[in-house]
Amino acid sequence: MEGTVERFVAGMERTQTAAQRAAAADARDAIARARDAAALAADREAEALAEAAGPGSLEARLAQVRRRAALDRARAATDRERAARDREEAARDRERAERELQEAYVDQLTGSYLRTPGRMALQREIDRAFRGDGRLVLAFLDVNDLKGVNDRDGHAGGDRVLQAVVGALRSGLRSFDPIVRYGGDEFVCALSGAGEDEARRRFDQIHETVVATHAVGYSVGLASLERGDTLDELIDRADAAVYRAKRA
Repeated sequence: MEGTVERFVAGMERTQTAAQRAAAADARDAIARARDAAALAADREAEALAEAAGPGSLEARLAQVRRRAALDRARAATDRERAARDREEAARDRERAERELQEAYVDQLTGSYLRTPGRMALQREIDRAFRGDGRLVLAFLDVNDLKGVNDRDGHAGGDRVLQAVVGALRSGLRSFDPIVRYGGDEFVCALSGAGEDEARRRFDQIHETVVATHAVGYSVGLASLERGDTLDELIDRADAAVYRAKRA
């Protein structure tokens, strides 16, 4: 958990740094535009002096004005180069920030949500359901005999089973249905706009896929959202349904 928090904080700080770099680049571009405008004004001043004074007059003044214009243009070019470098650094900072935030939110083994950010995603689905038709089913999955797989095939074998389960869930559910790794071999999913019959069919089909490919199944408990439910109450009911399914 501590590592997750550190990655999240690092990602947020890098996002802020990227925003500061981008703002600095915008400021440098604004300065460059101002310098270009000053250079153009100096050029016009030089032209006006040349026309008014005639040949051989005010040559020193003309040279000074033209030098000032050239200097402004050179400084403008330097500002633009620095602005470009700032934008490149900002882009790299944003990429690193996205990776760090991804690591803070996502289980690196399975690609599912980690528990804490996953609960946030589940809560968003519940809030959305309450604002809509109120239909949502929460599923609690417990992979069967993962310890036996680890004992037989090693932890690498167990890891492959967990990856297969999440892969099957992703294929069988909608892209926006959150999948949360709630414990070592436990996962929680939320299906909005669905009833228990539809959810049961989906998870039965996913279960068949996992059994066919890895000869390991899972037990699933379902709980339908009721008015006034909290996330913990919904998870507790789904967890109890898993227990009943295992006993059966």
